Amino acid sequence: MIELLSPAGSPEAVIAAVQNGADAVYLGLGEFNARRGAKNFTDDEFEKAMRYCRIRGCKVYVVLNTLVNDRELQGAVESAALASELGADGLIVQDLGLVKSIRHALPDIPIHASTQMSLHNLAGVEAAAEMGVTRAVLARELSLEQIRFISKNASIETEVFVHGAFCFCHSGQCYMSSLIGRRSGNRGMCAQHCRLQYSLGGRMDDYPLSLRDNCLVDRIQELEEAGVACLKIEGRMKRPEYSAIVTGIYAKAIKEHRKPSREEMELLEKAFSRQGFTQGYFDGSKKDMFGVRGEPDKESEKIFAATRKAYADGELRRVDVHFYTVAEKGERIKAIAFDDDGNKAMALGPVPERANRQGLTESYLTEQMFKTGGTPYNCVENRAKADPGLYLPASEINELRRTLVSQLSEQRAKPPARRRGRLPETPKNVPAISDPAVIFQVLTEDQLTPELAELKPDYLYVPALVMAEHFDKVRPFIEQGARPVAVLPRVITDDQSREIHAALEKLFDFGVNEALVGNLGHIFLARSVGMKLRGDFGLNAFNSHTLDVLSRAGFLSATASFELRLAQIKAMAKPLDTEIIIYGRLPLMVSDQCVIKNSAGRCSCHTPGQLSDRMGSIFPVVKEFGCRNVIYNAHKLYLADKKEDLYAAGVWGLRLLFTTESARECVEVARGHLGLSDYKPNVLTRGLYYRGVD
Repeated sequence: MIELLSPAGSPEAVIAAVQNGADAVYLGLGEFNARRGAKNFTDDEFEKAMRYCRIRGCKVYVVLNTLVNDRELQGAVESAALASELGADGLIVQDLGLVKSIRHALPDIPIHASTQMSLHNLAGVEAAAEMGVTRAVLARELSLEQIRFISKNASIETEVFVHGAFCFCHSGQCYMSSLIGRRSGNRGMCAQHCRLQYSLGGRMDDYPLSLRDNCLVDRIQELEEAGVACLKIEGRMKRPEYSAIVTGIYAKAIKEHRKPSREEMELLEKAFSRQGFTQGYFDGSKKDMFGVRGEPDKESEKIFAATRKAYADGELRRVDVHFYTVAEKGERIKAIAFDDDGNKAMALGPVPERANRQGLTESYLTEQMFKTGGTPYNCVENRAKADPGLYLPASEINELRRTLVSQLSEQRAKPPARRRGRLPETPKNVPAISDPAVIFQVLTEDQLTPELAELKPDYLYVPALVMAEHFDKVRPFIEQGARPVAVLPRVITDDQSREIHAALEKLFDFGVNEALVGNLGHIFLARSVGMKLRGDFGLNAFNSHTLDVLSRAGFLSATASFELRLAQIKAMAKPLDTEIIIYGRLPLMVSDQCVIKNSAGRCSCHTPGQLSDRMGSIFPVVKEFGCRNVIYNAHKLYLADKKEDLYAAGVWGLRLLFTTESARECVEVARGHLGLSDYKPNVLTRGLYYRGVD
């Protein structure tokens, strides 16, 4: 049967989820999870939660799905080691370097690829599998058909979010919170700027980035037929009663093979929703997906109170257990108990006395042993054998039963034995570069001018589709000594890969043999046409071991995360050529939603849109492959006057990222960075290179 995985943001939420039928819960341990604002668990609380869940047959997955820097890596692995030692059933991880480190140090514990890893196609799932991942949490933007294709063909399990909040941006690719307020979503501190009001050119009364909650409770059978192994409920930041209500309704729908009743759907909406639910992505339709959260009313609070009482006052989660009791003359009474998982307990009581009146009977013994109320056990089989004429007080039989139950609980709570290895060695540095390569990246064909080519960049990054269609504009750069690199979109689903593959084949025939890749799922696509790989910022290279993973995967270079400080980049071991972005509007979000269409009321792909906040900042919105949108920062990153710091970082390349700039502005910016002019943008930012993120 398909697994139901429920959120547990606190110890109480563990009880709420388990008692309402969760097959597994996921929770955060320490600081290395994407919901650092949740209560999470101390070591002692975690140990108690593990015991509680294991006794009741509920799995526990520990979330370690944040990016970690070099100094934090050992601490993250220690948290993973504690989870493993106490019997966690798996770890949910985002950081590629952390995956590598856990595989070395803890070879036996399963690793699940977090949705933060942005896996949205089959090749991405298979790339994660090659790293030792055993389950992939798929991107939330996928349709049923896309989910089915991946799940039916993947070599590992797939997990799908079926209920709860939708992020506007693809998970793992959102930098809005970090660039605006230094609170990184990739580090578990998202400030949820997407839930605020913005203007699309009208009044400041819209929430154009706030999506309704996902709800697929009536589509469970389709997901099961699609080959999905696990259904996941979002909500570690929500109250325990939410987890209880949602888990209970989904668990019944799964167990009883039915769709929810009207009353259950109403209950789900009252528990938590943003103006109702949506199945937009699942059905491949993006209409009417927007909504905002309302505050719980008095009726909702009454529902929460009743729900809390139900899971707090009783033992609703029962494990089937079998008893066998034997009372023989002259022998101590003995009994065994066993469950269906192979756990077994045996206990001895006192020697029965001679009965003066009514003696022990088999029916009396079984009646006493059946009394498992208030325990997490349900007696499904109870046999007894008793010699005639024997007597034993009921208190002794009850104590025998309690001893068996206690022993069985100890057996069930016992964690599996697992090996413990060492952390991998720090990667070795490639030779340092004294004069970093100059890289120009453009977004449109209009920015590819002869004037820009005359500035002789070492590398030219151009979107693959733009380069394939306008290669004549790339030739002047090649003639000036630049090496062209085809930039792949950050999101390419399986049904969209053919178009990109055709463009890459065309470019390879033109002599272009390198591609800039920002997702694990795009590695195979580039290699399939013979291209060499360079790593983009979307791979979130936040530590030396992630760089090592990319180096071992054959990448020529990688881009250090722009959420790192320059001092951290300097301190990183660099086993392959490492570049940084030093100019441009950094991307805040990439979304399957079209803000441009919502703003203009019609498709206007070649006209960038604008999003403005209450502070008056204007964020450009640009079309991305597949009718997606990229929202860029209001301020331009500028570091031309920080050459000494840039060179001291020990990087191989410095990239200028041109997005909304005109052709003339591209030339002026490039000249300024090359020291040929004193050009400087009016509104600029140093990004996070000096501030860092929380």
